[in-house]
Amino acid sequence: MSLPQTSGPAKLVISILMKEKNLLEPVILKLVSGFGPVDMISEWFPFDFTAYYEPEMGEPLFRRMLVFDTLIQQTALPEIKGFTNKLETDLSVNHQRSVNIDPGYLLLERFVLATGKNFTHRIYMDEGIYADLTLIFQKGDYQPLPWTYPDYAAENMLVFLRKVRDKFKIDLKE
Repeated sequence: MSLPQTSGPAKLVISILMKEKNLLEPVILKLVSGFGPVDMISEWFPFDFTAYYEPEMGEPLFRRMLVFDTLIQQTALPEIKGFTNKLETDLSVNHQRSVNIDPGYLLLERFVLATGKNFTHRIYMDEGIYADLTLIFQKGDYQPLPWTYPDYAAENMLVFLRKVRDKFKIDLKE
């Protein structure tokens, strides 16, 4: 028989996808007001893996990853996704998003993103939000899964997530 265990804390990681880089500062300020100080910020990643967002947001698109200092409970992901969805709506122009904000969390063994879209590999959490197992950490590195979006399997993203994982190890010891 397996005995129930409480989940441990997780590192909050939020992806921001946008065309207009000048929107980054106001987005960060809103996110900091909701989730506390930012611990790490990635470089700009060009987003050229899919044209899915271009009709709504234009092109070229760029991604920046934010990592927050305060650790979260894994069960907080639906509430966090609700916050980021509202922020996307607040920043919309003529019912078109100017920014796409995807929260997730990192643990030592996996990277999970929140989504409102159901699919075979996604687990329902609460409030209409599913957990998407995006990457697993095995054999000393992140491993993409058959459904991992190509931008999250790209080497520049994996390099950044390795740094986040190293910082998370330090956070867990403190």
